[in-house]
Amino acid sequence: MSTLAPDPVSTLDALRAAGVSVWLDDLSRERLRSGRLTRDIAERGVVGVTTNPSIFASAVSEGDAYDSQIADLAVRGVTVEEAVRMITTADVRDAADALAATYRDTDGEDGRVSIEVDPRLAHDTEATIAEARQLAWLVDRPGVMIKIPATPEGLPAIRRAIGEGISVNVTLIFSLARYREVVDAYLAGLEDARAAGRDLSTIRSVASFFISRVDAEVDSRLPEGSPLRGTAAVANATLALEHHRQVLASERFLALADAGAHAQRPLWASTSTKDPSYPDTKYVDELVTAGVVNTMPEATLEAFADHGSITVPDALAGRYDEARERLDALADAGVDMEDVTALLERQGVDKFVVSWQELLEHVENALRS
Repeated sequence: MSTLAPDPVSTLDALRAAGVSVWLDDLSRERLRSGRLTRDIAERGVVGVTTNPSIFASAVSEGDAYDSQIADLAVRGVTVEEAVRMITTADVRDAADALAATYRDTDGEDGRVSIEVDPRLAHDTEATIAEARQLAWLVDRPGVMIKIPATPEGLPAIRRAIGEGISVNVTLIFSLARYREVVDAYLAGLEDARAAGRDLSTIRSVASFFISRVDAEVDSRLPEGSPLRGTAAVANATLALEHHRQVLASERFLALADAGAHAQRPLWASTSTKDPSYPDTKYVDELVTAGVVNTMPEATLEAFADHGSITVPDALAGRYDEARERLDALADAGVDMEDVTALLERQGVDKFVVSWQELLEHVENALRS
């Protein structure tokens, strides 16, 4: 008896029908010019794009798609920092244009493209909010989201950006405690915006909860063969979802919703598996639930289209107690989740700083050539 191959369209349609918005965690000028992003939107149902310093460092260092713009920037004698802003915001603006119909059709819920503030500013509140304003102005598209890291110094910048009407993708969230602070910053920002007379319906936000990096670090602290390996990240995300849904039912949020505010959706980030022994669609299959975003690198998107599995329409429903038990078991096994997530936050910022420096160096060398 023959077995039919999975239908990529049907598989991705099922994911969307379950309430998951599919965003692509990748962007390059080559993808834009070749029409690959347009095809992803039309054929794969991609409804958003996320970027980060690592993505841009890779994009700019490969091929010649940026040569013409860099040559013009060199003639103008701009600084390397300004050149990087011009290069990255141009790509984000073009991606936002490609997603303009999605933005319109979803009333701004999707059709979003994220661009991150310079990660070297992650511990400087004033510089972060100034950069967020500048990036929003430069891209000048309603679908742009400014990525601000969830560091202690980033939290007040998130509140101020939201209060000023800037849509924000809060990035590098690893811990439940930090996630609660992020949610509070978003709600406080909405309250500030309401007090300033802003239209709350125009403000959107996602909270990027990182997944696979959590399992990678926790697994490194567990013995080989432990049944707890590969379970921490989904349990962590499940309890983040519980908090999200509790907030949606709170008097504080309902009062803001009455004034036109939207929920800050959880976004599952870092969804490619780090351990090759795990299914390559693990962090899509196991995190299906309504009202969230899953941003996937191209390889994960293709893997899910080919052999992803949705066994139930909501993989996380009713599993909050189970997630708590899983985290309790990890604590009993000697895993300090507070230490794990604090380490991952530091590493996350540091890795993006390294990528940003690589991007600056590549552009600087290109400007001189």
